[in-house]
Amino acid sequence: MLTIGYIGNGKSTNRYHLPFVLQRDNIKVKTIYRRSPERDSWDKISGVTYTSDLDEVLNDPDIQLIVICTGHDSHYDYAKQVLEHNKHCLVEKPFMETSDQAKEIFALAKEKGLLVQAYQNRRFDSDFLTVQKVIEGGKLGDLLEVEMHYDYYRPEVPESVQSFDPAQSYLYGHGCHTLDQVISYFGKPDHIHYDVRQLLGQGRMNDYFDLDLYYGTLKVSVKSSYFRVKERPSFVVHGKNGSFVKATKDRQEEHLKLFYMPDNKDFGIDTLQHYGVLTYVDKEGTVHDETVKSVDGDYGRVYDDLYEAIINGKEKTITDEQTVLQMEILEIGVRDLK
Repeated sequence: MLTIGYIGNGKSTNRYHLPFVLQRDNIKVKTIYRRSPERDSWDKISGVTYTSDLDEVLNDPDIQLIVICTGHDSHYDYAKQVLEHNKHCLVEKPFMETSDQAKEIFALAKEKGLLVQAYQNRRFDSDFLTVQKVIEGGKLGDLLEVEMHYDYYRPEVPESVQSFDPAQSYLYGHGCHTLDQVISYFGKPDHIHYDVRQLLGQGRMNDYFDLDLYYGTLKVSVKSSYFRVKERPSFVVHGKNGSFVKATKDRQEEHLKLFYMPDNKDFGIDTLQHYGVLTYVDKEGTVHDETVKSVDGDYGRVYDDLYEAIINGKEKTITDEQTVLQMEILEIGVRDLK
C-alpha cells in the first residue's frame, strides 16, 4: 500500500488527482493540508483527515508520498520541505519557476535517496496516445511534421492582466502540457524556433506561443492561443506516405469539469465522432481513408508509475532530465518578453 498526503485542497487536488487516486486499491489518501480552510469549496472525502497544520502531514510516519498541488510559485519551498522530512514528492506542473530550482530539488532528492517528479498527466491523454499508435503502425511512412494545438477563446483572461510575469505566462501554464508530450516521445530536439507573443502588447500577459522543435528532417510544432474562436485540430501528423488528423482533444478534462467522474465506465472515452482519420497511400498507389479508434486515456497512470517506483523499485518514467529540459525551454521562451 502507498500512503499519501496532499498539500493544497483546491481545484488541482480535487479535480485532477483525487478522482483517479480514489479508484486505486493500492493507494491510500490519509491527510490533506489546506492553507485556507475558510475557502474550502470541495466536498470532504470520507476517511480522509483534513488539517491546517502542515507538520501533521510532514511528520506522519505513515505517509510515504506528499503531493504538492499549490500555485507554482510555492512549489520550490514545499518540495524542499517535503524532501527534508524524508518523504517522496509529486509536484504539479509547471514543476518549478526555474531550471536552477528544478536541478536543486532533484539533487536534494538524489542525496536523500528519495523520488521527486512532476505530475505530467497529459502523457496519458487519449489523443496523444492515439497519435503514438498511428505513428508506430507505420502507414504514415517517415515522419515529416507534427502539429499540436491547444486552443481557447478566453480573451477575458489576458485582458484582465495588466503586467507581465514570466512564471505566470501562458507558455508556462499550458506549454508545460504539450512540451512534455514532445520531450517524452521524441526526446531532446536539435534546435528550437520560438514565437512567443503578447497579443495585447508589451507589458501584458503572454497569450500566444508557437514553438517549432526540430529532430533532423522532422518538425514538431506546439501551438496555443487564448484568441481562437474555432479550435485547430488537436493533432495533425504528416509522413511521406500519409497524414493523420485528430480533431478533438482528450475528453477527461471535459468530463471532470462536468463532475462526471472516472467511476463511470465511459469516462473520458471517445465515441465515433471523436475518432481521428488516417489517410495514406499504399505500395500500389491506392489512397485509403481509415477511421482510427482512440486509445483510452487515464491520468491515474502517473500514480501507477509512482507506485511501481516507490513500492517495487522500478525506474520512474517522468525523468529528471526531461523535466529540466522542459524548464529550460520555458525559460528561454519568455526570456525576452517584458
